[in-house]
Formats: sequence, structure tokens, C-alpha cells
Amino acid sequence: MDAFYASVEQRDDPSLRGRPVVVAWKGKRSVVCAASYEARKFGVRSAMPAITAERLCPEAIFVPPDFVRYKEASRAAREIFQLHTDLIEPLSLDEAYLDVTENKTGLPTATRVAKAIRQQIREELHLTASAGVAPNKFLAKIASDWRKPDGLFVIQPHEVQAFLLPLPVGSIPGVGKVTESRMKAVGIATVGDLYRLALSDLERHFGSYGARLYQLARGIDRNPVVANRVSKSISAEDTFPIDIPLAETEEPIRRLADKVWRASRENVRGAKTVVLKLKTKEFHSLTRSVTPSAPPSSCEEVTMIALALRERVELGPQQLFRLVGVGLSNFQLDTESPLFENGEDLVSAELLV
Repeated sequence: MDAFYASVEQRDDPSLRGRPVVVAWKGKRSVVCAASYEARKFGVRSAMPAITAERLCPEAIFVPPDFVRYKEASRAAREIFQLHTDLIEPLSLDEAYLDVTENKTGLPTATRVAKAIRQQIREELHLTASAGVAPNKFLAKIASDWRKPDGLFVIQPHEVQAFLLPLPVGSIPGVGKVTESRMKAVGIATVGDLYRLALSDLERHFGSYGARLYQLARGIDRNPVVANRVSKSISAEDTFPIDIPLAETEEPIRRLADKVWRASRENVRGAKTVVLKLKTKEFHSLTRSVTPSAPPSSCEEVTMIALALRERVELGPQQLFRLVGVGLSNFQLDTESPLFENGEDLVSAELLV
């Protein structure tokens, strides 16, 4: 989906259409959740500090995020996907892999399926989506970003090498700035440079990830589309307007515990592990976790466990904190308990106050 959160806001409020919209709370410690393409022209990007976005685009309209509406729009898009295939692997509220090797509508090619889905999203949801069509997930991911917004790009099997080799290595999903810098230090700037290196060389430089890079440089990705992927964790965080001592974190911990508990009930699987996350004013992160003998059975139990984990933080009363988070992880599989049925994946969202 294109600039998903911002596009939902522009769809639902005609006065925002064609204007630079930034989905974020205003404040020194808030971050940008999404930016419309009008705002992106000024350099505004997701995960950027809101104060930076405001400086780059003084005319930007800041809209607080409404994840309830975004989730509903995501669910509606998922229903459109399901008209075409049951093999849907959501990555987030606004992105998913679809295996349409065999599709429900009998369309002869994946390109036709992609065109049909994009048209339905436009007509029924009044939003736009970009699609990448390729022989595997790795290539489809790259292709989906190739003609954004509102674009469609197809990589045919015989075109893979010609398409891949000239690309910068940063185009490979999972190659971040740190890895890209390490690659450039050893003379790797493009996918073609990767392609020319032996497997042993890549493993020497990048360990076990070298084998994955060796395959990706050849357009090989055997990972299937996995429908109904189990969430690994659900979490929520608060970044405080001002740094606070540990003793003052009880109220936000209670609020966050309630939020993740309600989210876990939608997942309808028991979470075995409770996690408490803290970030000091110096930006040092620390976590404490516990796996009780039985999964927590109530919000109050999650809250009590999270507060107990707080007692395991021994940095002294003078230490100030800028962020607290509560999470649930290590979910039970359906086969572990007949009480739980498979549910939808949820996306955890950072909450800034």
C-alpha cells in the first residue's frame, strides 16, 4: 500500500488531499509513522523525528495516528487478496506476499492478478497499492518498490540477472546501512560485485549470512509464502515527554500491559513470556523477561509480572528513563492447547505521548 497511514487520512478527510501530511504526534520525542508523497518531496520519511519533519516541511499537517482505522483498511485489503488466493503472508498492516501460482479467479498470469487486485483496491477502498510480480519473494519485494506510488513492475524469469546485477547492494532487503558500509569496505558496491565473489569469500566476510547473499545475488530465494504466520511478539511502548525516574513508570506500565493484553486476546494464543523494556536518558536499552510456569491468564497478571520485572532493574534512584515498553512473546502454538484457535497477526506499534 502506498504511504498507507497518510493515504487513509487523505481519503477520509478531503481537506488533506494534495497536501503534505505527516502522521505523527507533535513533540520533541515523537517520530513520523508515515508521510504522504507530498511531504516526502521535502525529505520527510517514516521513523524520522517529528521535529526534523517539521523543520524540513514547515507547511506539513500533522495528524495523530489512528491505528484502529488503519487496521480496518488493512483488513479490507486482505479480504480483496483472499478473493484471489489463500496463500497470503502479511508482513505488516500495509504489506503482504501473495502466492498466485494457482489463483481462485482463473486469471492466466500473476501480472493479471496483480492488476485486478490493484484495481479492486482503488475502486473499493479508494486507496492505491503498488505491486511487484516475480518468481520469488525476494525479487517481488524489490519489484514492489520499483514504480511506487501506484505502480506495477514485473520481473520475468529470463530477466532476473539483467535486472539484479546493476543494482546497489543496499537494494537487497535486509542489507542496512551498517552492512552496506562493511560491503563497500571490501569493494562490494553492486549486486554484480556480490555475484562475482565465491561463496567461501562471502562466508569469510559475512559469516552464515554470506551463503544467503550468494543465493540472492543469483536471484535464488526458496522461502515459500507462509499463510497465517504466527506472531513472534506483541509489544507497545511509550516515549515520555520528559525523562522520569523508575518509580514513576507504574502508570504507563499498567496502560501498556492493558494494550498488549487486549491485542493478545485478538491473537487468541497464550503468550508464555512477558517482557519489560526500558531506555535510559542516555539511550541505553535494557530488557527484563520472565517465562512463568503457566501463560498469564489475565491483564492484571501481565501487569503484576511487568511491575515485578521492574524491580530487577538496579540502576539506582537517580537514573532517569525516556521510554518504557511491555511485550508478550513466545506464543503457544495451536497444537499446544485446544483452547486457542488460530487468529490474525497483529502489528505492534510504538505509542508516543
